[in-house]
Amino acid sequence: MPVAKRRAAVQEARAMHDIRLIRDDPAAFDKALKRRGVEPAATGIVAADAQLRAVQTEMQTAQSRRNEASKLIGQAMAAGNKEEAERLKQEVAALKTHVPELEERERTLRSDLQAALSALPNLPADDVPDGLTEADNLFVSDWSEKPAFDFAPREHDEIGAPLGLDFETAAAISGSRFAVLKGGAARLHRALGQFMLDVQTAENGYEEVAPPLLVRDEALYGTGQLPKFAEDQFRTTDDRWLIPTAEVPLTNIVRDSIVPEGSLPLRFAALTTCFRSEAGSAGRDTKGMIRQHQFDKVELVSIVRPENAAAELERKTRAAEGILERLGLHYRRMLLSAGDMGFGARKTFDLEVWLPGQDTYREISSISWFGDFQARRMNARAKLDGSKQTTFLHTLNGSGLAVGRAFVAVLENYQRADGSVAVPEALRPYMGGLTELSPA
Repeated sequence: MPVAKRRAAVQEARAMHDIRLIRDDPAAFDKALKRRGVEPAATGIVAADAQLRAVQTEMQTAQSRRNEASKLIGQAMAAGNKEEAERLKQEVAALKTHVPELEERERTLRSDLQAALSALPNLPADDVPDGLTEADNLFVSDWSEKPAFDFAPREHDEIGAPLGLDFETAAAISGSRFAVLKGGAARLHRALGQFMLDVQTAENGYEEVAPPLLVRDEALYGTGQLPKFAEDQFRTTDDRWLIPTAEVPLTNIVRDSIVPEGSLPLRFAALTTCFRSEAGSAGRDTKGMIRQHQFDKVELVSIVRPENAAAELERKTRAAEGILERLGLHYRRMLLSAGDMGFGARKTFDLEVWLPGQDTYREISSISWFGDFQARRMNARAKLDGSKQTTFLHTLNGSGLAVGRAFVAVLENYQRADGSVAVPEALRPYMGGLTELSPA
């Protein structure tokens, strides 16, 4: 199937909003969209849905009449009523032309409705604060104190250069927003990823997964990156996509499936390289390792019963916070405002680590609850005990943590005046017992 047609088919197959809720209370739907900074859409959606259902009803009626008339032809012939039989034949012939027209009309209307719904973000949870920017985010808590230095702390790119962090060579090889890590810097980066994955799997109950790094349209559509954010992704010449996060393959493990209740909750963790074009971030964080085209991350995905999602969000957030605490890094937890959340999120906590060289907090993990938004797009359901019908699952994901940003945080928080960097105690077993990195 050609790519454009396949992408359209993917969009037609999944509804990411419950159309019944929009029909029942369009004002509430528009009110929730307004909190996200999105113009009212319920009136158009309800009208398009009504038009679609009218055509579907007409199509079903025509199909039923065609089948009925076809049977009546035989009865009329058997009764010797040739005039009636001829009339019925003409009616069937007309219906054979009309039904395909209705089917095509139904496909067009369904595609248009799904395209309209695909462009709309998830609705925020009731306890998400109002606001459209990060200035409206709500402080929740913090941990430990900012480190004190008896010298002016430097930024990570300056600290890391003598330790093996090389942006110039990377630029010559690949262009901007890439890094080459050598020697101690490479070892520290590797240690961070291994440490995070070990903690999340051995202590926090996540199952380790090594997923594909290339995915099809359906996978990105299921988690909400397509169609709206295609320009933020890297696409191959054979129409696959490099994953922007392991959230995509991990969440799609349950795509088009009915998960037995006894299997829930599902918790997956993966340490992967991720790829983002950063098309919408021109001029932002061009210096250093904060915003790169290629980076490593430990991703945590949970798939749960709807009633357990709120508790799972807190559990997942604590799993990410635990890594920062084990590394001895001061951080704060922020509850994102309705307009600052990601497209598919229903509620999001950001963990922001303190970077003394930059004298600011920077996001190091974003933990989100998606409600059934992704599950509807993926058709991921559960058969719960005592229920005759299936239920859409709830999905959650978050970083546990972004390895590159953790690397930046360790360099800046553990730097010394002589240019060396102390190795956090939690990482020393992964560093062959090294207690510090010294300039070459």
